[in-house]
Amino acid sequence: MKKISPSLTLLALAINAFAIGSTEFISVGLMPMIVNTFNISLSRAGLTVSLYALGVTVGAPLLTILTGTWNRKTLMVSIMGLFILGNLLSAFAPTFLLLLVGRVLASLAHGIFMSISTVIAADVVRPEKRASAIALMFTGLTVATVIGVPLGTFIGQHSNWHMSFVFIVVIGLIGLIAISILVPKGMPIPGKINLSGLARIFTNKSILMSLFITAFGYGGTFAAYTYLTPILEGTFRFSASTVVIILVAYGVMVAIGNSLGGHLANKNILPALQKMFAALALSLLFLFISASLASQALGLIATLLLGLFAFMNVPGLQLYVVQLAEKFTPKDITLVSAFNIAAFNVGITLGSFVGGQISRGSSVGFTPLGGIIIILLAMFLIRLAQKDQASKL
Repeated sequence: MKKISPSLTLLALAINAFAIGSTEFISVGLMPMIVNTFNISLSRAGLTVSLYALGVTVGAPLLTILTGTWNRKTLMVSIMGLFILGNLLSAFAPTFLLLLVGRVLASLAHGIFMSISTVIAADVVRPEKRASAIALMFTGLTVATVIGVPLGTFIGQHSNWHMSFVFIVVIGLIGLIAISILVPKGMPIPGKINLSGLARIFTNKSILMSLFITAFGYGGTFAAYTYLTPILEGTFRFSASTVVIILVAYGVMVAIGNSLGGHLANKNILPALQKMFAALALSLLFLFISASLASQALGLIATLLLGLFAFMNVPGLQLYVVQLAEKFTPKDITLVSAFNIAAFNVGITLGSFVGGQISRGSSVGFTPLGGIIIILLAMFLIRLAQKDQASKL
């Protein structure tokens, strides 16, 4: 049998990452339409983001543990089957409750996909190419932010939000076919996960603190980002068609920020993260001021700056926790990575919940302030981690 090119395997993973990245944040662009369809409050519609994140939080470590003995190719096909099922249910959901059920099903697929696909990407290439392979796989998520979410929003605005989920189902089917053909059958199987690793992870102060840094540092953005479309349309009075263009520009800034963040975090991770969080907090403050002034020009600049700094911290947060796992719990690196994915989504849940409570109590224009408070918690924890490192030198 002809050997499958690693480049083609990585392409298959990237296609699936694009589908998953598109569905994660698609409801951000569709929020006003969902509110109108089900006649619900904006904060309740925000559950489409926060419950999705909660599903990833639970699904990443739990399903990683339960499927440790599964053939990797069979597992990936099953994951994408669950993803497609969840989005089909969302697409044709007659009630808001069923929409949420569909979102949770898709989120379970998301969590384990990110855990497993990273390992597959690293396994199909030579050791010296692993970092590049993982980065290539993650380009699917970046492209989803730049193209998938705005395109899904555009489809919803020019037909209805149901068709946006149908669009994601089609991408998921393409990804499923690609996985079936382009992922090798004989990938290494990690085997049964040793649950004693849980004790090693959760009794390690440094790893635990890193997970909280991930949750707070990443999650602060979502107090405002979850409600970005209502802010752009309601506060800044941009038209729906203009919002799509702004979301594309936002996605481009995210891609730039991710690239810069990876470069900045190569050395001295904690000081670099501290500066990134400070810049993110300032961008949220600028968004709040712009919303208070209801200035379209300032609102546009603030949105682009938020895109630049919002996810710049992701490469550093991922690298930091892996380095800690290699140092303190080398037998549990895969499980630690799964918990870090969970921590990212705990942050999304926290941020979107805080934003929802603020929008319910006052207005969406105040949601950036909630994000700033959450990010300051991450900066405080980084300071504690730096002191802890210094004391051990």
